[in-house]
Formats: sequence, C-alpha cells, structure tokens
Amino acid sequence: MISRIDLRGGALPEGGALRDLLPRADFDVQAALEKVRPICEDVHHRGDAALIEYAEKFDGVRLDRVRVPADALTEALAQLDPKVRAALEESVRRARLVHRAQRRSEHTTQVVPGGKVTEKWVPVERVGLYAPGGRSVYPSSVIMNVVPAQEAGVESIALASPAQKESGGLPHPTILAACALLGIDEVYAAGGATAVAMFAYGTESCAPANMVTGPGNIWVAAAKRYFTGRIGIDAEAGPTEIAVLADATADPAHVAADLISQAEHDPMAAAVLVTDSAELADAVEKELAPQIAATKHVTDRIVPALEGKQSAIVLVDSVDDGLRVVDAYGAEHLEIQTADAAAVAARVRNAGAVFVGPWAPVSLGDYCAGSNHVLPTGGCACHSSGLSVQSFLRGIHIVDYTRDALAEVTHHVVTLADAEDLPAHGAALRARFGWQVPTA
Repeated sequence: MISRIDLRGGALPEGGALRDLLPRADFDVQAALEKVRPICEDVHHRGDAALIEYAEKFDGVRLDRVRVPADALTEALAQLDPKVRAALEESVRRARLVHRAQRRSEHTTQVVPGGKVTEKWVPVERVGLYAPGGRSVYPSSVIMNVVPAQEAGVESIALASPAQKESGGLPHPTILAACALLGIDEVYAAGGATAVAMFAYGTESCAPANMVTGPGNIWVAAAKRYFTGRIGIDAEAGPTEIAVLADATADPAHVAADLISQAEHDPMAAAVLVTDSAELADAVEKELAPQIAATKHVTDRIVPALEGKQSAIVLVDSVDDGLRVVDAYGAEHLEIQTADAAAVAARVRNAGAVFVGPWAPVSLGDYCAGSNHVLPTGGCACHSSGLSVQSFLRGIHIVDYTRDALAEVTHHVVTLADAEDLPAHGAALRARFGWQVPTA
C-alpha cells in the first residue's frame, strides 16, 4: 500500500540531492495561476455579481447575497451541539494562552547619547481569513486564523468560507457558529480563488483587506500568488503532510494511526515514516490495513494518499540520519517517536510544528494543543513559519537623533555615501551643518 525508499548502506546525499530522493506531491501552483487569473479579474470588474455566479458554477448554489446575515450566525451558534461548543471553547482558550504570549512590546535602543531607535509593532488594519469547506468542514481553521489576528490587535477581521448547498447557500453551520463564538460578524459565502480576489480587490459587499491568510486548495494557493504584492499572505499552502521519525521503541499502532489521520484529509495528503528499524516499518505496514478498514474516507482519500508518490516509508541507518532526512523534507507536521524524543526534537531545524513523543500526536495540534495548525507545507518549513501573532504585525523603526548625535556620525555617512557614488545622500547631512562635515 505504501512504498519504501531505502537510504541505508552509505552516506546520505547533501542538500538538494537528498531532498530530491524524498516523496512529494505534484502541486503545480504556476499552472493553476493561469486558470485563476481570469476568475480574479472577473471579480475585480463585476464584484458581487461574479461571486454569485461562481458560487453557482463551483458550489452548485445560487446566492441572493454574498455576506452572511447576522441572524444566521446567531442561529448557528444557538443550534450548535453543546459538546461541539465546549470543544471549540476549549480550543479557543488554549490557543489564546499560546498566542497571547506571542505579543510584541515596543523597545527602544539607545544607540549613542542623543540617538535612539525605537521599534514599535503595528497590526495590519484589515485581514481576510479563509476557512476551507471542500471535502471537510474546518471550524478549527476559523480558530487558528482568528485567534492570532485578534491577539495581534487587528481591528477589522472578515472571514470567507465556501457556500454549501446543504446549508441553503451559507457556509457550513459549524463554521458560522465558530465565527459567532469568536465575535466575528463579517462572514462571506465565497470559496477558493474568488474569496481571495474578493479580499484583494473588494466588492460592493466587502471592503478590501491588507492581508489574506488561511489554508486552502491549489486554487487558493494560486490566487495568493497572483495577488502577492497587492496583499500580504501567510503562505501558499499545499497538501497537508505528516512525517514521523521513529525508532524501534515506537508503537506501530500509534504510528499507523497518525499516518492515516493525515491521509484522511485529501488524496494528495502526504504520510511519511522515517525509521532506522525495518522491524518497525514491517509492523506499521501490518497495522495500516486493519486500521484503514475500520475508518471512513477509505477509497476517496486514505488509500489514494498512502499509495501516492507523496507517501513512503524511508529506511535509514540511524536516528541521526533520520534527522537529516526530516530536516531535508521540512514537514508541515513532524512527530518524533524515538527513545529520548525530547532531545531528538530539540535538534530539528526544519518543521512547521514538532510533536514530541507518543502522547503528542498531530491530531492534538490540529485542535487543542494551543499551537497553530496553519503551517508551511511543501518543504517551505526550511524558510517559513506557521501562522502566529507575528504574522499580523509590522515592525516599524522610529529614528530619533539630536543635532549633536547626527554631527558625531555625519563623517561616516558622507564617507559611505561617496563610496556608493550617492553624493546627494551625504549632501542631505552636510546641508544641516552649513555644507561642512563636522569634525569627528
């Protein structure tokens, strides 16, 4: 069911050569970009009318309006299963604890007497958040987007999620309930690239946003790429990934269950086990079949995901080699199920989030760990972070120098300006001192 890649018996390749040996889904955002371009421009020119038309085309529902009425949000929360509400409230509570601790404070550095630089942190003014609504419903993604934006101090927050035929053209009621629970009253029935275009350009119903965040399919990723520069984005999210670094001490039932848990997201989801134990690899494979048979979404998601080129068991000679492999892979979610898992996890450099030991599965992070589950995919964890309060903040330097402090450094500025053949830069300082360079 799941392929094997054997990297034992010799030195591992370096850098890109090692990355090229590892499984990865085909995810051609550039090709998708050409298909979303006319859709985005249609939203630009026709606004709400285009959104309504595309909802009928893509979601099979004819909308009367794009914005969700306030009473629909209130009703969704009132009708929410009390157990689901309690779980969402606990997820929100834990997420707030973690994200509130990420807040930045203003800091002033006294560079020289009379010269100081202050860094202040300013939230973006308005954000558009996206909660997917395709194969599954993701109220958890509402929490993961909204909480850090709120904790960052964003004043205007709007959220979009695809219209659901079964919900009378509204987003899924659990999505609406999660919005109401978090105090988000600006919600739109818009999906995929059309939602990103709505936030980027604005329409009759929706004011434009400065930034768009949230996971989604390839069309969302392509639209984010299309609007990069016009709006800020978190990342071009690809198919979800789990990598498990495990040795002979790992429980094969746990490992198999965790691989399946990510495979159920999407047929393109990636599930990768990296291990120095052939016995564990065999045991995990034996566990997969009965566990898959006992669950849902088998033929449409789980089996295609595990059989796809993006999933594999990778055999290595040692845990140290396994660390090199998972760092080269840069997984969205990385579980460490080895002896002394905390020490091994501390050595990881590239991962969206790291889950330590047998009692911290990825599913915990998806819902109630307090961490954020909007994470870099496709190997982007080698240079990018998951969504956080910092994602919604801009650092601004405030430079404050007295006359004497400027005079003391003018000769250095003039020298560097001349070295770069930009004499007007130096002249801007010399003009302040009668066109002389003050004595150092």
